[in-house]
Amino acid sequence: MPKGAITSYIDVAQLVLYAFWLFFAGLVFYLRREDRREGYPLESETHGGLKGWDWLFLPSPKTFLLADGRTVLAPRPEEGPTGPLKAVKREPWPGAPIEPTATDDSRLADGVGPGAYAQRAERPDLTWEGKPRIVPMRVAEEFTVAADDPDPRGMPVYGADRVLAGTVTEIWVDRGESLPRYYEMELEGARDRTVLIPVTFADVPRFSRERKIVVEALLARQFAGVPAQRDPDSITLREEERVMAYYGAGTLYATADREEPLL
Repeated sequence: MPKGAITSYIDVAQLVLYAFWLFFAGLVFYLRREDRREGYPLESETHGGLKGWDWLFLPSPKTFLLADGRTVLAPRPEEGPTGPLKAVKREPWPGAPIEPTATDDSRLADGVGPGAYAQRAERPDLTWEGKPRIVPMRVAEEFTVAADDPDPRGMPVYGADRVLAGTVTEIWVDRGESLPRYYEMELEGARDRTVLIPVTFADVPRFSRERKIVVEALLARQFAGVPAQRDPDSITLREEERVMAYYGAGTLYATADREEPLL
């Protein structure tokens, strides 16, 4: 056999196939470990608390350098539930649905079901220029409402019960995406208190005689419980989560009827 003629007694194609299988299996294993850097270790549904650290399937903590110069460690084994779960399981088996323990409107802010939220950073989201990304138009003066679009400022806001909840006083815009994110509403009967309404939860009836905004997620009285932001001219990432979660909880818990099946 000539020197180097390994194909005469070795199936090179089969060896390459085996090598590819080993490489692909290792790649899948590596990617599955890396995608467990957030949200793990899991919380046990049977006895509560976090499950033990799995050295095989959970990656070792790694430091990531963020765009603003800060560093973050992931995964963070010390993180876990921030407090007792304000809900009970309807059935004893794992995966059973849960329902809030509170029976009044406070359950909208308890972080249960569609009202769940992540503990994001207590700082505003920033643009590439380092400015707060979501701000009211009184701050982002370069933004205006298009001439062909209705200006929501001054429109009354009604809840799902069609009771007046307040009046829109300002529009919060996303500087990065150039679109509105929230409406700032002055509560009816509380002129010194304003809350934010996510644009995605606000409906402007097209064929209504009255220029108004209807929010089906909440009743009029429940707007008073919308989480407020610390800075009247900006909103942090965690405050965004809590505001959106409050309206999300209203889609299921605003009234007792919404928790029941349709049929």
